Parts: sequence; structure tokens; C-alpha cells
Amino acid sequence: MDKNIVFRAAAIIIFLVLPLLVKSNYLLGILIIIGLYTIIVIGLGILMGYAGQVSFGHAAFFGLGAYSVAVLSTAYRWPTFAALLAAVVVPGLLAALIGRPTLKLKELYLVLATLAFGILVHIFFNEAREITGGPSGLTGIPYLSLGGLVFDRDIKFYYLVWSTVLLISLGVNNLIHSRVGRALRAIRESEHAAETSGIDTASLKLQAFVFSAVLAGLAGGLYAYYVTFISPSPFGFHTSVLFVLMAVVGGLGTFWGPLLGTGLVVALGEILRWAVPLAIPGAGGEYQIIFFGVILVVIMIVKPEGLGSIIKFSKKSVEKGVR
Repeated sequence: MDKNIVFRAAAIIIFLVLPLLVKSNYLLGILIIIGLYTIIVIGLGILMGYAGQVSFGHAAFFGLGAYSVAVLSTAYRWPTFAALLAAVVVPGLLAALIGRPTLKLKELYLVLATLAFGILVHIFFNEAREITGGPSGLTGIPYLSLGGLVFDRDIKFYYLVWSTVLLISLGVNNLIHSRVGRALRAIRESEHAAETSGIDTASLKLQAFVFSAVLAGLAGGLYAYYVTFISPSPFGFHTSVLFVLMAVVGGLGTFWGPLLGTGLVVALGEILRWAVPLAIPGAGGEYQIIFFGVILVVIMIVKPEGLGSIIKFSKKSVEKGVR
């Protein structure tokens, strides 16, 4: 039996059983956040691992999705599903608008451009008080409802989020083993060689950028419905760095990388937040950052390809995906 089928079957079983074993709403909430971040990191994995582009502005798309839901569902009383669709469309349109000129930049200049975009959007969230509520944020966001089903409990939202993660993961897996995926890998290896072989590199890079922004917006919309309160603080530069870190630690261009990288970074942050003050009484956040950085450096030294490279697709499964 193909080991990849075994791994996926085991993952599905764990996904179904885990909420029944977790009795703490706190732990269930962490699992939901891991799922939401995994959606974003899947998009970054396409952008960075296949299109070869780095973005430090994806917290902005995450925030745009969240604020789209918050504003439309509170101020304009849109149905929750319609507002969620807007959370996908708004970041996608903005990514399409800024992507073409931005993606012409290379290496450090591209990083700085995406960083500047993220900072500008975060400033907008803070300063546009009439729209976003400013630093105080927006309250009164309703629970997401689909038909007669209202996601008003953590366990319901858990299954919604992780079902979304599963569907997106399988869709992306088919994508990267398709002709488009091979073209993206060619761009990553050598953009010039890809262009000379007839690949429209500019169009593919833009599509990858828009796709990653759409996934970030979807995660932002779901996040808004989960917490029912939005403020600018979760959508700053620090969050963008964390998303890139999750993608790199998990392993760029791997199926399991987004889940493993996101799970490790979120879990490690939570563990250190509780463990460091117990081990070092009176220790502040700077000690947590030091331990966090040291552990991640060790992981990258031991496994520079990322955690996702531990579980590799067999040749048979890759050939099946290409067909």
C-alpha cells in the first residue's frame, strides 16, 4: 500500500477523533488557530516554494479578509456567507492590482515592497476609525451561518476550519502535480530558462500571488467569525514574519509542510509563554523570543529542507498526480 495513502488516512482519522479527546476549549481554540494559519501558509507555500517569490505582507491580506467580514456583517448587515465571499474577493482584487508591478522586483526589493504594503495596510486599519474602528476595533460580528447551521461552538468551527484545510490541501496537491505546477517549479529553478522555454512567467507569478492572497483573505474571514471581534494588532509585520517562518520551517514545496510548520510554531509559542516564566521567575517576553529563536535555529540546522521533507511522496504517487 502507498505510504502516502496511509499517512493521509491517519491524518483524517486524527482530524475526526481529536475534538472528542480534547476537553479544553483553550486547546480546541489553539487547534482552530493552527488550522486558520495553515490555510495562509499553504498559499505562501505556493508563492514561495513554487513561484519563488517572498512576501512579508500576507498579514495585510489576512486582515483585509477579516475586516471585510467585520464591516459588511455589522455596518451593512450582509448575510454571513456573502460577507465571507467578499473576504475572499477583496484581497484577491487588491493582490491583482498591486501584484503586476510589485512582482517585477527581485529579491530584496520584492521583500521591501511587500513589507511596505503590509505596513501601509496596518496603518489604514489603525487610522481609518470610521471604517475599521481604529485601535479599538470592531465588535458585534455575528457567528457564521450556512443555511440553518450556525457555527456558534468551538467544535463546530473546528470541523469547518479543518475540512477547509483538507479540501484546499488536496486541491493544491493536484495543482502542483499538474502542468501549471511544473511551470511554477521551472520558474523557481530559473526564471530566465522558464521564459526561454515559452512559459509566461509574469502571468504565473501573478496568479500564484493572487491565489495566496485569496487563501489569506479566506482565513481572515473565518478568523473574524470565530473571534467575533477585530482589532489591528493581529495583522501587523510580526504576523507576516510568523507566516513566512511557518512556511520555511515546515518546508517549502512539501505537502505536509504548512501543517507541520504552523503546528510547531504555534505550539512552541504557547508552550514557551507558559514554561519560561515558570523556569525563570520574572522573565519577560524577551526570554521567550530568545528560546523561540534558538529552538527554531536548531531545527533548521538539523532539517534545513523543513519538517515536511520527512514525509516524501513516492514516485508512484507523483506520477499518478501528474496524470
